[in-house]
Amino acid sequence: MRKFFLYGIGTGLGTGYAPIAPGTAGSLLGLALIYFFPLNNYYWLLLSVFFFALGVWTSTLIEREKGEDPSIVVIDEVVGQWVALLFLPLYSPVVYILAFLLFRLFDVRKPPPIDRSQRLKAGWGIMIDDVIAGVYANIILQLIFRTGLWS
Repeated sequence: MRKFFLYGIGTGLGTGYAPIAPGTAGSLLGLALIYFFPLNNYYWLLLSVFFFALGVWTSTLIEREKGEDPSIVVIDEVVGQWVALLFLPLYSPVVYILAFLLFRLFDVRKPPPIDRSQRLKAGWGIMIDDVIAGVYANIILQLIFRTGLWS
């Protein structure tokens, strides 16, 4: 039962088993959860912190079994996508798409310090790079909305 829970969380409810682009599948899960459960931003922040900690634990254990940074672990993408959407002043389908695209861009391209953050041990390295990618995406979206570029 513990292994079922561990893999259920670590693989993003199984989205990490997608045969093509499991990270994108995990990001889409994160996007769907935040879209279909429109909770207050503070709840999503608490959920992000909780699942970050849970993700460090589950990804560390899965990594021990499957090797370094296994592609089936996508809880990092789920949490990173949530971070990309936190505290935006506007939510619409276009905003969700922009947040998804920006998050995936930073997650795949890994500009500094994202690239260096993966050197952290075990689940910390797996989780932190996606959180930073989410922060980068969020900053760009905040700038777009709060400087009047979005009108």
